[in-house]
Amino acid sequence: MQSLLHPTYFPNIAHFVATVSTDKIYFEICDNYQKQTFRNRFEIYGANGKLALTVPVIYTQKNRQLYKDVKISNENDWQKIHLKSLESAYRMSPFYEFYIDDIMPIFEDNFKFIVDLNLKCFQIIKECLQLDFSLAFTNQYEKSPPNVNDYRHLVNKKFNAIKLKPYTQVFLQKHGFIPNLSILDLLFNEGPNTELYLNRHQID
Repeated sequence: MQSLLHPTYFPNIAHFVATVSTDKIYFEICDNYQKQTFRNRFEIYGANGKLALTVPVIYTQKNRQLYKDVKISNENDWQKIHLKSLESAYRMSPFYEFYIDDIMPIFEDNFKFIVDLNLKCFQIIKECLQLDFSLAFTNQYEKSPPNVNDYRHLVNKKFNAIKLKPYTQVFLQKHGFIPNLSILDLLFNEGPNTELYLNRHQID
């Protein structure tokens, strides 16, 4: 089975539900970049509830750009801010210390393009979960590509992807279960059980 996805910044759980049952993933990199999507943001569970962390990009709506050509604005120290937010949110989770070293390259390396950052995020999580599938990239945009499960809609913030079963979250007692956060939320809280959790769901 083949699936088509956008590479996103520390993808949400629905993205990885779509990957665990596939043999080959095609990443869409030839579409026009759109703001207000998960291309440059991910959501975590902070002490005050859902928290969105956004990578600043150099982009204007007037001059359309392909996703693969959009650059990161590195003028502010977004990597330091995001790392501190993760630490604050998850340092008390069961598996934070086990995985944090694996994801540190995201906050230490210099990335010029948002797509390169996102591909690195995906590769790191793939290795953490020891998932077995091949990766490829689109070389042109197709609205309705044949012979592939098209999951590109998962990049949209407002898409209510799937009904996810609750699992233990750090601030569950304060704010209740928050579904479909970044895969990091599941990884830090469930650790080796992450893949088992993903396999219990499917994209409708």
